Amino acid sequence: MDLTELQEIAEKERANSKPIRIRCCMAAGCLSSGSVAVKESLEKVTEETGLADKVEVCSVGCMGLCCQGPLVEVDNVEAQGLVTQIYEKVTSENAPSIIAGLDGGEVKVQTGDLQQPFFTKQFPIVLENSGKVDPERIESYIAADGYQALYHVLREMTPAEVVDAMTRSGLRGRGGAGYPTGVKWATVAKAKGDRKFVICNADEGDPGAFMDRSVLESDPHRVLEGMAIAAYAIGANQGYIYIRAEYPIAINRLQIAIRQAQRLGLLGSNIFDSPFDFKIDIRIGAGAYVCGEETALMASIEGKRGTPRPRPPYPAESGLWGFPTLINNVETFANVPWIIRKGADVFASIGTEKSKGTKVFALAGKIKNTGLIEVPMGTTLRQIVEEMGGGVPDGGTAKAVQTGGPSGGCIPAVAFDTPVDYESLAQLGSIMGSGGMIVMDETTNMVDVARFFMEFCMDESCGKCIPCRVGTVQLYQLLTKIREGKASLADLELLEELCDMVKHTSLCGLGQSAPNPVFSTLHYFRDEYLANLSNDA
Repeated sequence: MDLTELQEIAEKERANSKPIRIRCCMAAGCLSSGSVAVKESLEKVTEETGLADKVEVCSVGCMGLCCQGPLVEVDNVEAQGLVTQIYEKVTSENAPSIIAGLDGGEVKVQTGDLQQPFFTKQFPIVLENSGKVDPERIESYIAADGYQALYHVLREMTPAEVVDAMTRSGLRGRGGAGYPTGVKWATVAKAKGDRKFVICNADEGDPGAFMDRSVLESDPHRVLEGMAIAAYAIGANQGYIYIRAEYPIAINRLQIAIRQAQRLGLLGSNIFDSPFDFKIDIRIGAGAYVCGEETALMASIEGKRGTPRPRPPYPAESGLWGFPTLINNVETFANVPWIIRKGADVFASIGTEKSKGTKVFALAGKIKNTGLIEVPMGTTLRQIVEEMGGGVPDGGTAKAVQTGGPSGGCIPAVAFDTPVDYESLAQLGSIMGSGGMIVMDETTNMVDVARFFMEFCMDESCGKCIPCRVGTVQLYQLLTKIREGKASLADLELLEELCDMVKHTSLCGLGQSAPNPVFSTLHYFRDEYLANLSNDA
């Protein structure tokens, strides 16, 4: 495979495209709502009406507005310029009406508004191909400039120049910690070892989070390309994608993508006729939340029980099987091809001074527009919740938003004008996390929220260290006692002391961050804890 062949594939794909393209969302949410039947009906009606020569019905990934699925989007270049229309809550019975509308007939289907803030305020980098390319056809990805960045890197850049580009871009790890990507890559590149590894952490387990799953279901080749670029930069020849078994669609599309890339010589030996070899294998996790922690993840790949180990040494020095290892999450790798194609300085111009680029969020909870969004760093919580999210349904009022999953905190509505970046969220007692964002309304009891996340951490604790194994159980019991109105002020003081102990003595990030939802709800909603205390206790 060389650049000419890559361009020929792209040109052929574009030349074969039909003037009218009907895109059917085949992400997990729409599939569960019947999108397969919708696509089959659209294909059938297209054939029956004799429009198959100019109408293409294709499968794509997530279109973002998950609450309105199944979604169907129509691109019609036969109209005056390109006209795009989105239809919501589509059923197979709607197919004849949608096809009739292509020739000016009345479409009796719920029509979406692509000019609403949910769509217009987005800045797609990671999601630039989501809902547009067919995730099971490598030709579709190549036609969207796929693998151009990998070619440029292998044929025109040195590994050190690639690392420098990541550093200048200001990209920080999107898995939650926000560690500078360029610094991490540089550390692994300089590390001494007979072998090096690249790992993509796709073990997304936060309640209400579906960012990584959607990216892998929608644009798997983008992640493969990002991993290959990283491997070249640090000197690795083997990569692993560690993904939870609960994501069967993402796993299947990754397997297809890897086979397709291998067939075209974009993975394997002498990629783009260069000396660079790179292979990617998939490792499926059993759903242990603690395996999202990097040392536990590596132990699981090695066939051991997925429990964390003390650090240092860090994976960059001694990781998988004792060799230097680079670990980034799905979203981090998905940014890489864009940065190479568009330029590190362009990426660095987006966002804030210390938080560059964009962030993908999964909007969930008591909010009108649940779904997937990507916004520049620095966008305020109010813009996300009230404008893009449409606020609380049925005229309700937003009370708080929880960011960062079980490791994060609950931010009250009075702080919604806070820009979303690593530093600003930390000042409020929360974290960016991987991108889950759960909205709560005035009916939500914040003690219940803290207890829910503590129960999650209690169940997911690996049990290796006593502070997490025992402390989370005791914290859950205290929260239950408070919620049932049986606790005293002394119990509340004990809750705070125990949170501090668990935070500062647990072995890994699971235990260290488990008290965060308690800390934040105590700080901002202490009156609700006090209201639950017993007068007789």
